Amino acid sequence: MKNLKKQRRIQVIAVAAVALIVATVLIGYAMRDGINYFRSPSQVMEEPPKPSEVFRIGGLVAEGSLQRGQGETVRFAVTDGGATVQVAYTGVLPDLFEENQGMVGTGRYVNGVFEATEILAKHDETYMPKEVMDALKEQGVYQEPGS
Repeated sequence: MKNLKKQRRIQVIAVAAVALIVATVLIGYAMRDGINYFRSPSQVMEEPPKPSEVFRIGGLVAEGSLQRGQGETVRFAVTDGGATVQVAYTGVLPDLFEENQGMVGTGRYVNGVFEATEILAKHDETYMPKEVMDALKEQGVYQEPGS
């Protein structure tokens, strides 16, 4: 009887371990396209990502770089004070999007241009995404709001 209980316990542990491994693999598989890494313009210029890699870039919209083309295509540059990356976006920009303001974009870096599929702008005059703030501080160009 003791031997049967011990064998049953081992079977339950083995099934639980297999179930945990299968669940982990399924979660990883499901999230493979949902995880977007953040990069500052300096990081993009130092080590350009593959054209197939989707990531987020953030910084300040460079002054004088905003160009509205034919249709909905908008071109501008994003900077962190150390490097500048050209951005192309087709779509409607957020209402709060403007030059010298923080932004975060999702997309791919192809042939020297970040092709954005989504652009997010800051919420108000004091908000800046943590990743953008950290990248600007690293370059020594971040200024506290109200300074």
